[in-house]
Amino acid sequence: MILTVNEIFYSIQGESVYAGLPCVFVRLTGCNLRCHYCDTRYAFDEGNAMSVAQIVDQVATFGCRLVEITGGEPLFQDHTPALVDALLGSGYQLLMETNGSLDIDRVDRRCSRIMDIKCPSSGAHMKNDDANLQRLTVHDQVKFVIGDRDDFLFATELLPRLAAILPADRILFSAVSDRLPPDQLAAWMLDGRIEARLQLQLHRLIWPDQERGV
Repeated sequence: MILTVNEIFYSIQGESVYAGLPCVFVRLTGCNLRCHYCDTRYAFDEGNAMSVAQIVDQVATFGCRLVEITGGEPLFQDHTPALVDALLGSGYQLLMETNGSLDIDRVDRRCSRIMDIKCPSSGAHMKNDDANLQRLTVHDQVKFVIGDRDDFLFATELLPRLAAILPADRILFSAVSDRLPPDQLAAWMLDGRIEARLQLQLHRLIWPDQERGV
């Protein structure tokens, strides 16, 4: 089975509840959305064909048990579930970041799905698959990328539904870089008594001038 891979690299987890831990990233090519704030546009089309076995072999060279499949949008490719199965079968702790517009249950639930719920400023919020809320498990995570007050209110309106599924520390609020200062988002969360985790892009703080491989 062949996938198109944009890059495979070893770095620090910059987001999610695993932030700060070493992690191997498998960035797959292609995405079905075009969010206004996207910082990985290079992954829309650039990539090389690799078999599932080749990907697993390259991941193994880093000697790290935490692996994240990202993109682009991983579920945009038909053989991503096979890659998930192969990595789980090799004993990795596996994460997958997904934009929330496609069925997350296409992949094994032992993989922690880090699911975006697109807010209005993304320009893609009408593409959210509402059925994915019923597919979430306590093993998963949800992320809101917030660019303004309207996005914040959009996210908080969904919190009661998410709180019935996920603990507060697996619901992530992240500010759009260069659009919303994180201290403003923090103030809104504190003022609103929001039960969620404020998330900063740790890798962007460590390597502010690098776009790839971090």
